[in-house]
Amino acid sequence: MAQRRAPLTAFYLYAQDQLPELRRRGLPVVRVVDALPYCSQAWASLTKEEKMTYREKARKKKERSQETVKETRDLAHPVPACLSTEMPSVDSFPDAPAMSWKNDEAVIANIFYFLDIYSHGELPPKCEQRFLPCEIGCVKYSMQHGIMADFHHFISPEVPPLGFQYQCQTASDATHKIPVSGFHLPRTHYAVVIQELLEFVQPTSGVRRHFYCRSTDRFRISWCLSRMASVTGIKSLPELLAVEDLVIELYQKKYQKELSKTWVCKELNVFMWDFCSNTRCKWHEENEIPFCALASCKKIAYCISKCLGSVYGVSLTAAHLPLQDSDYGKSTNTKMVIVDAGRFQKTKAEASQCDRPLASSSQDQELSLSNCYSPCGVKTSLYGTSTVRTMRGRGVTRLLRSESDLSRYFTS
Repeated sequence: MAQRRAPLTAFYLYAQDQLPELRRRGLPVVRVVDALPYCSQAWASLTKEEKMTYREKARKKKERSQETVKETRDLAHPVPACLSTEMPSVDSFPDAPAMSWKNDEAVIANIFYFLDIYSHGELPPKCEQRFLPCEIGCVKYSMQHGIMADFHHFISPEVPPLGFQYQCQTASDATHKIPVSGFHLPRTHYAVVIQELLEFVQPTSGVRRHFYCRSTDRFRISWCLSRMASVTGIKSLPELLAVEDLVIELYQKKYQKELSKTWVCKELNVFMWDFCSNTRCKWHEENEIPFCALASCKKIAYCISKCLGSVYGVSLTAAHLPLQDSDYGKSTNTKMVIVDAGRFQKTKAEASQCDRPLASSSQDQELSLSNCYSPCGVKTSLYGTSTVRTMRGRGVTRLLRSESDLSRYFTS
């Protein structure tokens, strides 16, 4: 372990000057620290002018030392001037601009780009490397055509700061599970990623493209984009906006009513498409890992298609929703929870007896459905085209609606 250096003070410099004299006198001094006890009385006897001379020397040496350390650190880990190690407030990001859509046809034909960048965790604010980008996903989407194209890369990350290797790997194992080092799939460097991303967006003359992401991921994605752009020397990037503001703007244009942003955030944070086919990248799908940057972007597109497709009269296809989910809105799935533990325990005890009276055919069918296709304590009955599940519990009756009621909420 390296020895801790003594602080550079005026008294330290005075003792350093006295080393030759103390050695001439035969005192056992090898370092400046050894000479400090022998110099205390002599230092106290100096005048204020003499002490001020040493204080000025100490101040100048300290400034030079700090400049040297800063230059060395910047060479080892260059940080662009546009980046900040502090977490910015939500107000520091621009709000989504008011879109100049002339009519519904312009809204449906408009192209949106949804972006997400995963990192090996988030480092403390004191670290200059707040994030280590490791995966990027982006989709090109319109309400008319659904998902038109997608962009995905595993990114070659920077070396974690000293002492944070385990923290970064632990954060990765808890989410996307991409290893910090030793990943067998090819990774792309910053310069290639940012260049291909800009080519994927393909801004046309007179049209400024925007990236959309969840507001909770906005700081991370903005930081990673700026980091990769600074390494490659790119100064102009598409603006990063919150997708929640986009949904509110689309709904407000149609109905002149503003949705709650909290409600929109909740609806976008869904898990119903985590394991659908053709949603994640190949590696995450083969390893059955739900956290994927590409899947995060596609699920935003799925949510907008499901929520606003019927509002704007769009016929949903496989490009709007996964095939097995394209007909979710055609049926309702309602669960009714009944809380009465005592009655359920009594019913269960009666059902387990062998000499139970013979039940009617409808009761047998209901009990068979409850035992075979539902968890313990859940009774399933069919009424027309809707499915009602009655779950026994304690005290309160609740009606839980599925996500299929989302489109009916918008049209109400």
